[in-house]
Amino acid sequence: MTELGTPIQGVTLYSFTRAFHGREYDLEGLIRKTAAEGFGPGLEIIGFSSFRGFPEIDDAYAGWFKDLVAEVGLVTTSLAVNADIGIHRDRLLNQDELIAYMTRQIKAAAKLGFPIARVQISIEPDSMEALAPVAEAHGVTLALEVHADQYASHPRILALRDRYEKVGSPFLGFTMDWGATVSAFAPSTLEAYRRRGASDELLEDLVGLWNQYYEQGPPADQTEHGQRMGAFIGLAHRHGRPDLGIDFGINGTGLFGPARVDDWLAIVPWIKHVHGKFFGIDENGEEPSVPVRDLVKLLVENGYKGAISSEYEGWHWNYWESPFDIIRAEQAVQRSAADNAGSRMVTDLTEARAQLASWLPTSEGVNA
Repeated sequence: MTELGTPIQGVTLYSFTRAFHGREYDLEGLIRKTAAEGFGPGLEIIGFSSFRGFPEIDDAYAGWFKDLVAEVGLVTTSLAVNADIGIHRDRLLNQDELIAYMTRQIKAAAKLGFPIARVQISIEPDSMEALAPVAEAHGVTLALEVHADQYASHPRILALRDRYEKVGSPFLGFTMDWGATVSAFAPSTLEAYRRRGASDELLEDLVGLWNQYYEQGPPADQTEHGQRMGAFIGLAHRHGRPDLGIDFGINGTGLFGPARVDDWLAIVPWIKHVHGKFFGIDENGEEPSVPVRDLVKLLVENGYKGAISSEYEGWHWNYWESPFDIIRAEQAVQRSAADNAGSRMVTDLTEARAQLASWLPTSEGVNA
């Protein structure tokens, strides 16, 4: 019988992007706010959006950052890095260039004290295999993000899983993003469209279209994904709101993934980190569009002991509510769900550090 998991509570600063872009807080201010509000102990950061000059990090800055994290009582969990194969205007990066580009970011993660680097789906199995020795050398686990419109049992994800199994490196795994398993169109998104003048009839048809795709399940391939996006765009045009079409398509297919919770079982042994993606909290204190309780239960029952970074993505459209209040409420749901599953969330810093250190591999362990 699998020992019940005790996920570590945490947050990604991405949740507070609106406050960051609005210059209400700088990086240090957000880190201090996170600690003061009790949103940790886990701390996740996006490299390119938070660290000037990333991935070039000098020793003095790295020292300042690690001292700050220690001072406020947090533990670094995941650094989000980018696989930007299209950084040149006229061509894509070749394999050697991509490996060199990712290596610089892995080194930056290690220097800043992050044990995980979240990588993106554009990295293919051959590249992940080539990066395994780099990850091992620097003690950084590469956790590729499974994000809508992909899902755990998607052929691309299964191909990566199979390659991980063949390579056998404990430094290769996945970041589970809850946005792949959404159960309803987010109400806060509908409210934002309403505030932009969308009619009740349009919103009713929008929800109906998404519900139709939810019943069908996630798209089998990119062709079907493109057809669904086109259907959302076409819906907006038919209602005389072409300005909303792209937005409908992106949210309806790229943020609200319709896979079921148990789809994650296809890769659960390889889940190293979790993005607790969500979009809002209702008047009952629950997330109405993401099955948070079922997702936490699945993780607990499968022995997960890594971190869950609460990832509030409603900030894209919700300018009328505080992201800090919303994160506080969502983390309460997570803790309640873990309790109901017969376990608990780890919120103590010392325990979180020790558990994360034992959960993730180390270079010493690989080289021994």
